[in-house]
Amino acid sequence: MRLPQETIRTKRDGGTLEGAAIAEFVAGLTDGSVTEGQAAAFAMAVFFRGLSVPERVALTRAMTESGTVLAWDLPGPVLDKHSTGGVGDAVSLALAPMVAACGGYVPMISGRGLGHTGGTLDKLASIPGYEVAPDPDLFRRVVAEVGCAIIGQTDRMAPADKRLYAIRDVTGTVESLDLITASILSKKLAAGLGGLVMDVKQGSGAFMAGLPEARALAGSIVSVAVGAGLPTVALITDMDAPLASAAGNAVEVAYALDYLTVTRREPRFHAVTLALGAEMLVLGKLAGTREEAMARLEEALASGRAAERFARMVAALGGPADLLERPAASLPAAPVRRRVEAAGTVAAVATRDLGLAVIGLGGGRTRPQDGIDPAVGLTDLARPGDATGLIGIVHAADEDAADRAEAALRAAYRMGEPPGERPAVIERVGD
Repeated sequence: MRLPQETIRTKRDGGTLEGAAIAEFVAGLTDGSVTEGQAAAFAMAVFFRGLSVPERVALTRAMTESGTVLAWDLPGPVLDKHSTGGVGDAVSLALAPMVAACGGYVPMISGRGLGHTGGTLDKLASIPGYEVAPDPDLFRRVVAEVGCAIIGQTDRMAPADKRLYAIRDVTGTVESLDLITASILSKKLAAGLGGLVMDVKQGSGAFMAGLPEARALAGSIVSVAVGAGLPTVALITDMDAPLASAAGNAVEVAYALDYLTVTRREPRFHAVTLALGAEMLVLGKLAGTREEAMARLEEALASGRAAERFARMVAALGGPADLLERPAASLPAAPVRRRVEAAGTVAAVATRDLGLAVIGLGGGRTRPQDGIDPAVGLTDLARPGDATGLIGIVHAADEDAADRAEAALRAAYRMGEPPGERPAVIERVGD
């Protein structure tokens, strides 16, 4: 038996860990024999020293096998999408029901917010009654009957990752390429997928701010996933501004509902959602080309079938049956709403700072045990090139919080000469 501190010391000093040592450490994460301090030290050692590809594969496999690995018997392909996180990234809420409406099955295991980014799980938890941690039988039944279910990690699925994930959030180790790769893929492999599409964010609101870092992460995820037998494609997408014009929990659910019901369709959000969905349908052989796949996804939106799938998923997991028709009656609303205006044209946005402003409002965590106010956030966020006087609306619990958020919002926006338009989808990685 290798002591956890010896494994930490080896990596701290730049050594290479054997697969057995990694497996023992992960087992300790699972059974609690590795302390929170040791887990944090391991994460920091990996952050600074990195892992080789064999170490990365060993960590991913060990975390996958730390719990239950699902197997499915369904009449269509089992597919999923995962994002590395950003600000205003509500794509999962829309994409899962869209793919389900096209014949795919999407058992999406999502996480809480990490660092400055919002978590899909936190967003869904803002829906009254929605069960983010259903029992396995209910999860399976909803996937089979509705075609999609978005839930959090259960205690049985990749429990080692669940513990390390929470520690990374509060120890400044979120950006580690190695830990991101193992965390994402351990959950996806445990979900029993037949195909995965990765959305790797790049820009001022992404963990990988530079394009070389985003390419490295996309390549790491694709190579480790394919090596583990999971067909995977990655898209590098722009996060130099919030993807949606809303950032928060309930406000992003409301945004996704508007998108699914075709009440609001912002071009960049739509472009990224369609591109990711098209890759999923092609991987699952539900479409022969990406163009054909996009047309199918557009039809699923226009016909209302995608919105209907989302409504069925919410109701099946304990949420209100009338959320689609009466979202304002169910979703929490902040008592203070404040418009923030600035003269001129938006030249740039410090997108990460907007995510931190949401946390400052109470919409995110600084410690794993922290609660979240689901109602707070930012809406009507301006993008680079916008010449409107409104740069955003603050949704806050009180006036003092609104003051702080307004100051953060103003500081995050730089007015001046409009920049050139960046493509929403920057690159594709994979066969």
